[in-house]
Amino acid sequence: MEIQIPLVVSAVAGGAEHSKIPLVMLLVFGSAKLLAEVCQRVKQPGLVGEILAGIILGPSVLGWVAPDEMITTLAELGVMFLLFRVGLEIKASELLQVGITATLVATLGVLLPFALGWGILVWWGGSSIEALFVGAAMVATSVGITARVLATQGVLQARASRVILAAAVIDDVLGLLILAVVSSAAQRSINILGLVATAVFAIGFTLGVAFWGTKTVGRVVARAEDHLHLAEGQFVLALCLLFGLALLAVYAGVAAIIGAFLAGITVAESVTHRVHELTQGVTELLVPFFLVGIGLHFDVAAFATPSTLVLAVVILLAAILSKLLGCALGAVRLGRADALRIGIGMVPRGEVGMVVAQIGLGLAVIPQGVFAVVVFMSIMTTLIAPPLLNWAYRDVEAATTTWHAQAKPRPEKGPKFRD
Repeated sequence: MEIQIPLVVSAVAGGAEHSKIPLVMLLVFGSAKLLAEVCQRVKQPGLVGEILAGIILGPSVLGWVAPDEMITTLAELGVMFLLFRVGLEIKASELLQVGITATLVATLGVLLPFALGWGILVWWGGSSIEALFVGAAMVATSVGITARVLATQGVLQARASRVILAAAVIDDVLGLLILAVVSSAAQRSINILGLVATAVFAIGFTLGVAFWGTKTVGRVVARAEDHLHLAEGQFVLALCLLFGLALLAVYAGVAAIIGAFLAGITVAESVTHRVHELTQGVTELLVPFFLVGIGLHFDVAAFATPSTLVLAVVILLAAILSKLLGCALGAVRLGRADALRIGIGMVPRGEVGMVVAQIGLGLAVIPQGVFAVVVFMSIMTTLIAPPLLNWAYRDVEAATTTWHAQAKPRPEKGPKFRD
């Protein structure tokens, strides 16, 4: 574990190796929640504070914590539970109702950022492969960030929110296909048949779960619960489905978080409010590691060269405007207000952009400067989007109940919860 511990903290830890895990948990979780509280007191989304906690703890400021395997694992679990929790509040039929609009939003929200990112790097003097990777990094939306804001504000049922979530799923499929093409081009071995098969499996998996998952899982949960004597039996079944669909999603060619989101949708109408409460508790524990992990990747030293800083600002502006304009244009028939909300909701790149940059760096096809630019773009779009979403949804907030204030249980369409 890559940790630099100052004298005061070292004294608390006693220098023992086994104390490092609770120490890092305390540093990351405690600082994330502290800064989230500060941000909420000044009318800003709490997740902005949690990302800032990562920047402060990371190499740019204090240098106490660096991204490692433990934090990465907790972060991946955190975003999976976040998307599962969001899925519990959505019905598959509601997403399918906005399918055509979401497809148009996702398509335009992929094409415009990719073309603009590629064009800027070519104009800047980068190689064609560097330009392709920057374009690919600007494509995919981090649905975890937007979902967190929408869930916290309690606006998941709004029409614009449903379009954002559906478009983000389609966006993820398209983004991963583009990344596959770009990675293959970097290795000079494009397998057309493999790409087509991946596309078919990914689309088939997503549509299959969305269309038939809810009814199938409802029957399975009802029958299984009659024979279970486990404490929290429904929650156990829900977690098995979460991890199972996340695994299948990876094999189908999409991200694990999409499988987690679909798992939430499939059990939304067959589990009791108790499952929602337990899931929310786990989510509150793990999501800070996802958000802090984003901030930990920020390194201000990478921008010592003025040209790198200028390129970073240009790419950032292009990333914001291309998603905002492309996605809003795809939703223009819904009216200006919803189009704007959808455009803003698709802006954050978060961990998705950084993953693309890391792949390019690992293949040795992008230099360290371009990697830093993409990381800067990913983090800044993630920080900028939540306050803008708060502003865009200011008229919608009063129409629904906030995520953390849900006191009444959902109607129980499945069997009663068994203690």
